[in-house]
Amino acid sequence: MKLFLKRCLGNCKHGIIVLAYALLYMGVFNYLEQREVPFYHIVHTALDDVIPFCEVFIIPYLFWFFYILLAVLYFIFREGDHREYYRMVFHMMTGMTIFLIVSYLYPNAQQLRPTVFPRDNIFTYMVKELYSRDTPTNILPSIHVFNSLAIHIAITTSEKLRDKKAIKIVSLVITTLIILSTMFLKQHSVIDVFLGMTMALLGYQLFYVAGVNKEHARRVETYPSSRK
Repeated sequence: MKLFLKRCLGNCKHGIIVLAYALLYMGVFNYLEQREVPFYHIVHTALDDVIPFCEVFIIPYLFWFFYILLAVLYFIFREGDHREYYRMVFHMMTGMTIFLIVSYLYPNAQQLRPTVFPRDNIFTYMVKELYSRDTPTNILPSIHVFNSLAIHIAITTSEKLRDKKAIKIVSLVITTLIILSTMFLKQHSVIDVFLGMTMALLGYQLFYVAGVNKEHARRVETYPSSRK
């Protein structure tokens, strides 16, 4: 029991960086939401008008919060070193910081939300609640899309989960549904989604591909192959 508590306390220290950044992020985001700007750049594409509103997607949209939390907790408390955890959180924090900078320099909004809902059910009620709490501003790029992909990348590249095919498939399904939900709920334009995906893929190249290549080069330098 003592060993278990010691390990838990030791792992908790790794979560401080996430907690500190989350508080900073929410503070800046709230400022951006409440500040007065001369005008907002409206984000829209013709594809947005083709995608129908579908209230059922509120389920994966809200599940995003649990998906992110569960993944972060897993990488914090799992046994072994925390290199994969830090790679994941720095990937996420970099993208979220870029989002804040874009929102500050390029105030943006969307006008996609329906004024009249086609159906009246528990899901539309949940969407109405979401709309009342979340403004249609500061949407570019989509953080729902970006963070979902950042988590999925961390799961699929994890050495610990290398042979866990079922977990990777479930993660892919959840990520796909979350991405679709941002458009079917009229929370984001296709442009926001595309830029969120692009930012996640660029982060993958920076934190995973380049990072792994750098680590491999360092190992080769440290342990050169013996000459015949």
